[in-house]
Amino acid sequence: MEKEPQLVRLQEELGYFFSDAALLLRCLTHVSYSRGKGSGHNETLEFLGDAVLSLAVSDLLMRRFPEKSEGDLSKMRASLVNSVVLAEKAAGLKLGPLLRMGKGEEHSGGREKGSILAGVLEAILGGIYWDGGYDAARRVVERYFAPDIKEKKLGQQDYKTRLQEISQMLFHAPPTYRLVAETGPDHEKRFATEIIIGGRILGRGEGKSKKQAEQAAARMALDDLQRSGQANGKPVD
Repeated sequence: MEKEPQLVRLQEELGYFFSDAALLLRCLTHVSYSRGKGSGHNETLEFLGDAVLSLAVSDLLMRRFPEKSEGDLSKMRASLVNSVVLAEKAAGLKLGPLLRMGKGEEHSGGREKGSILAGVLEAILGGIYWDGGYDAARRVVERYFAPDIKEKKLGQQDYKTRLQEISQMLFHAPPTYRLVAETGPDHEKRFATEIIIGGRILGRGEGKSKKQAEQAAARMALDDLQRSGQANGKPVD
């Protein structure tokens, strides 16, 4: 198989070797590849992996922070498990080049789409669960998510820095901040800022300072990216 060395490398990095090689290939097969060829794609494994990841991260958080409330734990989990974070980790594992997908999806940049990268990582976690059971999947989740569990960082993110990293990964360009409004008297100024990436507006924020407005806009842009896995902004006039 042409990509066999890369598949070995992937399993080495995951710390898990599939007993069923065909299952690993299915994890890496986008629905566009198998359209018209049966059900040998990764959509159901992605569904399974999403549940496994949620359970494993919830378990990690409860063990690390047994005194935290359900609300706090839910916020922590949301900051750790979302499409943007998953896409970033998938890119780090170099999953894009290993994907099997249809020509149309490939030509539209599918190997670099955040939603597809996030989905393939979930599919791999689902495949590991299917192949080796929950403990095997939990160990892989812990390997890649436990280092992110730092109480001081969870819920207190520098949204501008985070967006800068994600923007470079997904769009190969940094975000641009544009001041669009400045209102109120000098002692009670309010600022409004928009974020633009690739000619599209991805967020708008307001604050008592330009810095606050930019952070608020960056947070809105990140929320949008987390929901969609890609930019859904409005074209700039």
